[in-house]
Formats: sequence, structure tokens, C-alpha cells
Amino acid sequence: MNDLSNLEKKLGAKFNDENILWQAVTHRSYLNENPDWKLDHNERLEFLGDAVLELVVTDHLYHHYNLPEGELTNLRSAVVRGEMLSKIAEELEIDDFMLMSRGERKDTGKARQYILANAMEAVIGAVYLDSGYDAAKKLIDTYIVSKLAAVVEQGLHIDNKSRFQELAQEKFRVTPTYKVLSEAGLDHEKQFVVGAFLQDKKIGEGAGSSKQEAQQKAAKEALIQLDV
Repeated sequence: MNDLSNLEKKLGAKFNDENILWQAVTHRSYLNENPDWKLDHNERLEFLGDAVLELVVTDHLYHHYNLPEGELTNLRSAVVRGEMLSKIAEELEIDDFMLMSRGERKDTGKARQYILANAMEAVIGAVYLDSGYDAAKKLIDTYIVSKLAAVVEQGLHIDNKSRFQELAQEKFRVTPTYKVLSEAGLDHEKQFVVGAFLQDKKIGEGAGSSKQEAQQKAAKEALIQLDV
């Protein structure tokens, strides 16, 4: 079992009670194979961390971005979504410290990303519980709030499907539809190609690891094709 001091260094937080951090990296599946493990799994800490994360990001957005509520909500969603959190967990190498079943350890696809995103929230909850709000805020500012500028620059917070639908209904009086054109890969690593259509005409096409992601990319391509 790994020593947690390297993870503490990455988090910039020295724990008063290291068991709280151990709990944050304990997945439910680990308890099935290790019934004598003295700690609970990380889902309660995940619940706590999710609330702390949302508060810190919301506070930052309110004070630094003079935008309508809807745009603020989209920005917050873009930076706290699971895909972003799993990437930050990888940046912090949390996976190296995770306690999980052998079966979960072998899975490297969407299921692992989901576990890492939840673990990231649990770690935030652990820092908050052990060291307080300021320590949790420092962690969130360093690794998550710092991503906001890139999210805005790349337009990751824009709901392209909603924009495409509004435009299509306004200009053409048609509601867009989406069709899966192809899918490939194993169940946990699927890739979807989706077309965005106005009636029978394909306007855009996009690929992604989920149908929703592919639809957003297809809608973005459609907006480009319509010169928006």
C-alpha cells in the first residue's frame, strides 16, 4: 500500500488525520475484497466535496465574471463536470493511491474516469473536513478554478445544441435531429459518430466517447457550416 505523503505534497495539504485521506481514496469495491478494512468507502466524502467544490467555483464566478445566470451556470458545469475532474485527478496521480477491487483496477475506460472524478470530489471533501474551508479553496483554486480561462477561451461552456436549435427554429422553423452514423470500440471505450440534421439534410457531424459529446460536436460543426 502506498504512503500518502506524496499525495499530500501534490495536494499542498498535510493531514492531521491521515485516515480521512485514506477514506477519500477507498472505492466501494475495495471493501468487497477486504472486509477487514477499517475505514468506510469514499461516497460520503464525495457528497461533501461536491458541495464545497460548487460553492468555491460559484463564488469565484460571481466575483470575476459579469455574466447572466445562465452563462455562469454553464461555465460552472463545464469546469466541475466529471470529464474535467477525472483529468485533474490524473494530473494529481490520485489513481496511484486508489484502493479498489482487482476488477475495477483492470478497467481503464469510462468506468475508471467516473471513479477518478468521484475520488477527486472525495479528496476535496477530505481536505475540507481535515483542514477547513481555506485549505479546500486553495486546492480548488490551484487545480480547478485555474482551468476557467481555458474553458472560456475554447468555448467549452457553450451549449451548442441549444444554440443550433434556437437558430434552426428561428431561421428555418425546423427542429434539428441527431442520428448515430456509426459506433466502434469495446463497451467501455466506445466512439460514436453523430450527424446533426435539418429535416433530411446533414448539416454537421461530430465524434465522441458518448452520444451526448458527439451531438455537441455535431451541433458545433453545424453552426460553423451555417456561418454562426
